[in-house]
Amino acid sequence: MNQQNILSAIDKFSDLKILVIGDVILDAYFSGSVNRISPEAPVSILDIEKKEYRLGGAANVALNVQGLGAKPILCSVLGSDFAGKQVLDLMSKHELSIEGLGSSAERITSVKTRLVSNHHQLLRMDEEQCEVISKEDQSGLKNRITDLIVNENPDAIIFEDYDKGVISAVLIQEVIELARQHSIPVTVDPKRRNFLSYAGATLFKPNLKELRDGLNQQDLSADPESLQEAYGFLNDIMPTEMVLFTLSSKGMFIASENESHHFPAQPRDIADVSGAGDTVISTATCALAAGLGLDEITYLANFAGGWVCQYPGVVSIDALTLKNEIAKITA
Repeated sequence: MNQQNILSAIDKFSDLKILVIGDVILDAYFSGSVNRISPEAPVSILDIEKKEYRLGGAANVALNVQGLGAKPILCSVLGSDFAGKQVLDLMSKHELSIEGLGSSAERITSVKTRLVSNHHQLLRMDEEQCEVISKEDQSGLKNRITDLIVNENPDAIIFEDYDKGVISAVLIQEVIELARQHSIPVTVDPKRRNFLSYAGATLFKPNLKELRDGLNQQDLSADPESLQEAYGFLNDIMPTEMVLFTLSSKGMFIASENESHHFPAQPRDIADVSGAGDTVISTATCALAAGLGLDEITYLANFAGGWVCQYPGVVSIDALTLKNEIAKITA
C-alpha cells in the first residue's frame, strides 16, 4: 500500500463537494451531579448543571465531511419545532450549508437526550417520529436534491439512514438513477427498513448487526470466508459496485467483483463507539471520491473510525489529525 498516495489523497479532500441525504438528529446532553434520592420514588435525582446540544445523525456525517476538508451539503426534513431551530442554529455555528434542508409542520425533529453524571450516562430519552415523511415533504426533498445535483455537481452522495422516515425506497432509486446520469458515486450507511433498496449504489456500508438483520442471517460469522459468501448473496439480490462491512473489534471487510480485503481493527483504548459509523462512511466516501482503491479506502476508514472511539461522546476527526496519525504509524 502506497502511504504517500494516501496522504496525497487526503490533501485532495478540500476540493470535494459531498451531498449528505438522511435523518437529522439533535443530540442533547444534560449533565450534573447526583447527591440524593427522590422522595417520590426510589430513583436518583440529577441536579442539572449544564445543557449542551450537538448535531447528530446525518448532520454529524456532514460535520465529519467538513472536518475532513470537503464541503458537505445536508439534505433532510426537520420539524418546525424547538429542536429544528436548534439544529439550524448549530448548522450556522459550524458554517454548514442549509440549502438542502426543509421543515415540516407534520414532523417533529428527532432528539436523543442523555442524562449524564460524572461522565457516566444514566439514561437516554428519545423523541422521534419514524413513519415515512408525507408525499409533499418527499417531493420537496427530491426537488432540492435534484437542483443541488444539477447546479452543484457534487463529487459524491451519501445516504445516511437512521430509519426515522426521511429516506424512502422511491427517493433512493430516483437519486441513484440521477447520480448515475451525472457519473456521481453513491455511498450508503443503511438501516433495516430500506436495507435492500440500494441497487446500483457504488459503496454499501452496513455494520455486522445490520448485515445479519438485513439478510436474515443471525448466525453470520465475521470471518473473511463467511463475509465473502454474504457479499455474494447480497450482490445477487441487490447489486452494488462494492461493499464495506464494519465489524467492530474484528475490523473491516471490503469487496467488489474483482477483489476483497480484510483489515483488523486498529489497537485502541476504546472510550465510546458513538458516531464511529458516521466517521467511517464520511472517510470512505471522501477516499472514494479522491480516487483511492479498495484497500486504501478501507485503511483510511478503519483508521479514522478507530481514532474517534478513543474519545467520549460523538466526535469527528479532521484531515490534519488523520495525516499526522498516519505519519506516526508509518514513521
